[in-house]
Amino acid sequence: MSEKRKKYDREFREGAVRIVRETGKSIAAVARDLGMHEGTLGNWVAQDREAREGRGELSKDDLEELKRLRSENAELRMERDVLKRSVVLWLSG
Repeated sequence: MSEKRKKYDREFREGAVRIVRETGKSIAAVARDLGMHEGTLGNWVAQDREAREGRGELSKDDLEELKRLRSENAELRMERDVLKRSVVLWLSG
């Protein structure tokens, strides 16, 4: 015998996710309190987190800025090293 799937409306989903987010309770505890499957609530929480924070991937603009900043950082390090050497030469000379 298979169990009949429950349908949850959007309001219920959002409320359940908000309980997890705001109370700090575990997904399992909240799911138990609401009488639902832990995996279902876990999926909702993961989807919410992804929507709020993104997937952790950098956008095209972020990648371009990262490349530019790395290049600038390398150039600044070279300039710093040159200045250090010149100070050493100036002091010893």
